[in-house]
Amino acid sequence: MLTIEAGEEGVVALKGRLDAAQAASAQATLDKVQGTVTLDLAGLDYISSAGLGVLLKTQKRLMAAGGKVRLAGVGPHVRDIFVYSGFDQLFEIEAVK
Repeated sequence: MLTIEAGEEGVVALKGRLDAAQAASAQATLDKVQGTVTLDLAGLDYISSAGLGVLLKTQKRLMAAGGKVRLAGVGPHVRDIFVYSGFDQLFEIEAVK
């Protein structure tokens, strides 16, 4: 199960699991964001390759328009997935507070 909540201006919180079953609905939601957006992943338990694809597609679209995706609240397990996949080089990841 995945929930996506728009918070303060430019912040979107993802909670639960972003996997193949949730990828289409997540992409549909993230297709609506513009500019520079911060994805708060503090509540994200798991991300699959399909979920990484959603984030990559969103990053490419926003960068083409002069924006970008920032990641915040990335926990150790999800951070490991980003590191192992090399995606830590594609996204600005804010340090966990």
